[in-house]
Amino acid sequence: MPRCHPPGIIITPLAKDELTGPRGAGYRRMIELSAAGRAGTPDEVGTVGALLMGADGAFITGSDILMDGGVTAAYWFGELGASRTGN
Repeated sequence: MPRCHPPGIIITPLAKDELTGPRGAGYRRMIELSAAGRAGTPDEVGTVGALLMGADGAFITGSDILMDGGVTAAYWFGELGASRTGN
């Protein structure tokens, strides 16, 4: 299973190509098994960027904001993790 890095699968023209390409089934499974059950949008990434650059994010520094809809948690601890380890 491929791993996502923040941000996770965001629906862009490249992501649409990936979802229909040779690894598409793996990406679609990650999305299906994530807590959100869907891919993210560019607007959602922009919202986090606005938070970090605005007054409400003034004290946030040196952080990696994991916004992947729960894919990483599913990979390490959920059904994706079980398939990854053979359990």
